[in-house]
Amino acid sequence: MNVVVANPSASDDYFRFFGLERRFNIDLAALDQAYLAIQKEVHPDRHARGSDTEQRLAMQMATLANTALQTLKHPIQRGLYLCQLHGVDARLETNTAMPAAFLMKQMEWRENLEEREEDLAELEALAEEVYQSKRDTLAEVTQAIDGAKNYVRAAELLRGLLFIDKFALELDDAISALV
Repeated sequence: MNVVVANPSASDDYFRFFGLERRFNIDLAALDQAYLAIQKEVHPDRHARGSDTEQRLAMQMATLANTALQTLKHPIQRGLYLCQLHGVDARLETNTAMPAAFLMKQMEWRENLEEREEDLAELEALAEEVYQSKRDTLAEVTQAIDGAKNYVRAAELLRGLLFIDKFALELDDAISALV
């Protein structure tokens, strides 16, 4: 992995930086292994006696490795990054349009949460439904990116997944409050 320190130009693509194929469905163990190898190479102790330039480059590579790891480790961020690499901006700040069926499901989940916030069994059943929806959406994202190479569709799915994730956190909080 010494090549990473010598070749910071790999920093324009996090997948290439870690020596991984550009895919949504990645081997997380391989990602962690590549990250640890890079961190070992760029650790400040290894460059303490180096020139200011070497120390600065090592610090930049360590920072880049941390950013790249966080981006690729989390499915939504990884998917958005892949879309970006293929010229598709998910426009998260401005594009909140969602299919009507998705919005109806979100409203149904919210109503269920409000109506059953004191019923642990009902909230746990709702949580299983939400997590299944998340798993199904992740499978669709995988197909859109790794299969069809349809990054526009993937960006739409990822925007929906952000809503699902946010609701799942609220639901987890409601369940935690009852336990």
